[in-house]
Amino acid sequence: MEQKIVLITGGSSGIGKSIGNFLKTKGFKVYGTTRNLTKYPDFNDFDLLELDVRNTTTINKAVSMLLDKEGRLDVLINNAGVGITGPIEETPHEEILKAFETNFHGPLHMIKAVLPQMRKQRSGLVINITSIAGYMGLPYRGIYSATKSALEITTEALRMETKDFGIQMTNLAPGDFATNIANGRYHAPILDDSPYKEAYGGTLKLINEDVSGGNDPVQVALKVYGIIMAKNPKVHYKVGSFMQKFSIFLKRLLSDKAYEKLLLNHYKL
Repeated sequence: MEQKIVLITGGSSGIGKSIGNFLKTKGFKVYGTTRNLTKYPDFNDFDLLELDVRNTTTINKAVSMLLDKEGRLDVLINNAGVGITGPIEETPHEEILKAFETNFHGPLHMIKAVLPQMRKQRSGLVINITSIAGYMGLPYRGIYSATKSALEITTEALRMETKDFGIQMTNLAPGDFATNIANGRYHAPILDDSPYKEAYGGTLKLINEDVSGGNDPVQVALKVYGIIMAKNPKVHYKVGSFMQKFSIFLKRLLSDKAYEKLLLNHYKL
């Protein structure tokens, strides 16, 4: 069987790196991306390409380099993303736009860059890494939830638009995993004179605890491998703790107000 070529955005650390290392052990040829190659002079887990998902010039250059070398691309994993927390009222709008640029527009730029090659091949798989947070509006994470929800819904449309070309698309929504996402996340400062001071401060503490106490990201890698090996990938996949996945089921089961009360209780609001 011909070796599959995989491109993972945000592959230098966290979930992306775990996915890349695992797929490499399974015989895939893996390329990861990072915004700045000079920060990783000793990275040798797999090949890294310099690419910023917010910059189409870097995307086109990196994709062209990969195709010139390999002649094909079998799997694109849109993993690059940023976190953002804060009261929506107090979150600078430029930070909201930055989050959408990376988490929503970035994957769309990537998909547009690889579709011509996949269409030419009459084959290809796109896996968009979203989030369980994208299934619900979470307090003080509303913008993050919105970026991931937008990608989930857009993927549903893209699946139908590209199915006749032999291209498959799917979403994989992780829960909380132990990565360094909190270090690179934008969070609105807790202001002393803010009406949200106590509620936001307490919620931010809970969010950080959930991430630091998260599961091993290799679980996401295992799920990605299963999706790649599936003959007909589903529209949506979830990976995380039982309660995180169960929260999506509860949202379908409960009334809107009952579910809202459940979230308020969880965040002690």
